Amino acid sequence: MASGWWRSVRGRTTLGATLVVAIALIVGALSFHAVLSLSVHDSSQRAAEQRLEELGDRVDGPGGRNAGPDDRDIESLEDDFVQIIDSDGAVRSASEDAREALGSTALPLADEARTVTIDGEPMLVVSDDLDGDETIVLATSVEDDAETLSTVATLLAVAVPLVLLLVAGTTWLVTGRALRPVTRIRQEVDGITAERLHQRLAVPDSGDEIAALATTMNGMLDRLDAAATAQRRFVSDASHELRSPLATIRQHAELAQAHPAVTSIAELAEVVSDEGLRLQGIVEALLLLARLDEGVAPHDEPVDLDDIALGEVRRLRAAGVEVDGSGIRAARVSGDPRLLGQLLRNLADNAVRHSRRRIAIGVTPRDGYVFVTIEDDGGGVPVEERERIFERFVRLDEARSRDAGGSGLGLAIARGIATAEGGSISVDDSRWGGARFVVTLPLTA
Repeated sequence: MASGWWRSVRGRTTLGATLVVAIALIVGALSFHAVLSLSVHDSSQRAAEQRLEELGDRVDGPGGRNAGPDDRDIESLEDDFVQIIDSDGAVRSASEDAREALGSTALPLADEARTVTIDGEPMLVVSDDLDGDETIVLATSVEDDAETLSTVATLLAVAVPLVLLLVAGTTWLVTGRALRPVTRIRQEVDGITAERLHQRLAVPDSGDEIAALATTMNGMLDRLDAAATAQRRFVSDASHELRSPLATIRQHAELAQAHPAVTSIAELAEVVSDEGLRLQGIVEALLLLARLDEGVAPHDEPVDLDDIALGEVRRLRAAGVEVDGSGIRAARVSGDPRLLGQLLRNLADNAVRHSRRRIAIGVTPRDGYVFVTIEDDGGGVPVEERERIFERFVRLDEARSRDAGGSGLGLAIARGIATAEGGSISVDDSRWGGARFVVTLPLTA
């Protein structure tokens, strides 16, 4: 199959190149022959007219005008078809060749040169008026011209097919050589399966388009490998997160079943309720991430970010958290209010879990963007971990990672929502040395 594809492309390329060259050669050959024919005809006509002028001067020279027909030097001319014709169309005098070939038949008269056939030989006929009512007519052979043009036409008829064969053969060889690396790359890529995504193509040292193709394919394989690795890690982490609450429920159920006097129904119900809520949160987070990964377009409507931020301030203060909301300014964006609310809640809950005593929430519109900041006074995030914390199920090993019930999906969801809304999210140091998350979104025009 690969060989057939290679030959098909090779054949189409060769055929296309040959057709283009064939059209160019045929048009060029016809044009050359036409120009050459015109040039040869003009040259012969100029020579005939020059010869006719010489003969006219000779006839009209001293003694020529008043001399009788027998006294003129026309009859003594050799290798020339010359006639002197009077106003009645009768031949008054003719050269020896003209007399033998035409007798008393006059050559055709015309204002322009013309070609006629005399005794099977093509002749160019030109004429000129003499003094009086006579006309001198000259006929010169153009058989050599015809032979020259015929020879050129034969050479072109032979040369054009030979050149086409040469072009076709060269194109076939060059195309085959050019496609051979492409075929090798295709075969190598065809052999890379999901279990062999770690393999890469050999990049030639040519530095041409083939090397660029191999580099591009390797880049694509890198992305596929990274995506497959992330998917496997995601499935593994999700399974672990889901298994943990299920194991807790099962253990308490088995304990209650084995020792009903030790575990009360109320205690078992409380454990099942808490772990069920945890399971529900994980499942909902996974579903939201799946929607974001699929590129589901969020609702597009005006959203007042300051209202959402003030709502989070009130919620956290009601829970006994010290929150500074003095940096909240009015700002409106276009997006999905539910997703934007989820974004700020995830960041606020993350700040609460890792803060020591206080957090601050700010909304600042500037230069066509709104910057939402949520900062805490916790241990902060190391510089080398500031991108990794947005990956799914990531928990840092630092003191900051001692998470009270987090699933490791909150920050991943926050980044996914920010990206879906046309914005971005980053983390740096807060004013108290903790972490400051900055969400950047475009303002509504």
